[in-house]
Amino acid sequence: MSVKHALLALLSEGPKYGLQLREEFEANTGQVWPLNVGQVYTTLQRLERDGLVAAADSGAGDPGPQKAYWITEAGSADLAEWLKVPPDLSVPPRDDLVMKVLIAVRVPGTDVSEVIQAHRRYLVQLMQEWTRLKEDDNGRDPAFSLVVDSELFRIDSVVRWLDAAEARLRRALADGWKPARALPAPAGARLPSRPTMGARR
Repeated sequence: MSVKHALLALLSEGPKYGLQLREEFEANTGQVWPLNVGQVYTTLQRLERDGLVAAADSGAGDPGPQKAYWITEAGSADLAEWLKVPPDLSVPPRDDLVMKVLIAVRVPGTDVSEVIQAHRRYLVQLMQEWTRLKEDDNGRDPAFSLVVDSELFRIDSVVRWLDAAEARLRRALADGWKPARALPAPAGARLPSRPTMGARR
């Protein structure tokens, strides 16, 4: 999550104070990601240093809550560029759940299906809790609904991966696959390069 660009987006609406930015950030993210006010001011100082925002004291030289910030032309350009650039997904993140499944198949006496079931039960429970929160909100806060939808889709994809992983491992082990003899990746094998914005295949 880019706090830097979230603050720039809020400042694109007009000049604001640090505390106001924190409150609006939390309101616009469905109150799901609390933001420490110290992080807000630290980020604003860096943005001011980089020429992406400007500031002026409206009080008696008080650098804290009385300091108003606004976005500069350079800040607007940086924000517009960031919005158009896809996140770098070319390298898989180091996912703890994936690592646990990969490690479980190599630990003697470990029932991988039990490991997968334990995680699946937790994820299904988590989906139920998010669904309940969404139903309680009843669409009153679109920002919150968007965040919940994102979490539900994300968790659902993880559950689907667990289902696929369990089925794949069951087939592989039935065919005599031995984890300790897994072949290394071919020499020179590379992950797909990151696509550029607007590229067509």
